[in-house]
Amino acid sequence: MHILEDKKLEQNKPEDTSTFLGRSLLTGFIGGILAGLAGLFMYYFNFMEVSAKSYLLRSWTTAGWTDTWLGELLTIILVGLLSIGVALVYYGVLKKVTSLWMGIVYGLILWAIVFFILQPIFTNVPNLAEMEIKTIVSTLCLYILYGIFIGYSISFDYQDTIATANNESKKVSD
Repeated sequence: MHILEDKKLEQNKPEDTSTFLGRSLLTGFIGGILAGLAGLFMYYFNFMEVSAKSYLLRSWTTAGWTDTWLGELLTIILVGLLSIGVALVYYGVLKKVTSLWMGIVYGLILWAIVFFILQPIFTNVPNLAEMEIKTIVSTLCLYILYGIFIGYSISFDYQDTIATANNESKKVSD
């Protein structure tokens, strides 16, 4: 009987925020992997003239392995790892905003950071004025979808966590 009461008390505890942070970071990693795969798909089918590996690998090394499947795999993993930082920023600043528009704006901000602010770092990638319109439109769409995935997933999870904690505290007080 005592064990059953302990389980009931454990169920009534509000969820730890570190669990929510962990889920947010996992959302970032998965979002980065999905965005990396989508970008690879778009590059291979000529929707974009530059791939993510042009930014993440070829800007730092000219080794031959960057053109192989290993280069693609490493790029996708790196995008996932960088995306953890992107999710952490969203978690820290915008998690309370539950608008789909905020995800769109966040994706556009990320696109502007990569294509305007960080562009001088990537010497082997043409600047925005030299890129074809298909690349600009495709990358904009990819970043918007990425921003929506990260933003809405984290915001929804935050709202759900708050609602669950409020419902559990009501049950305890009743």
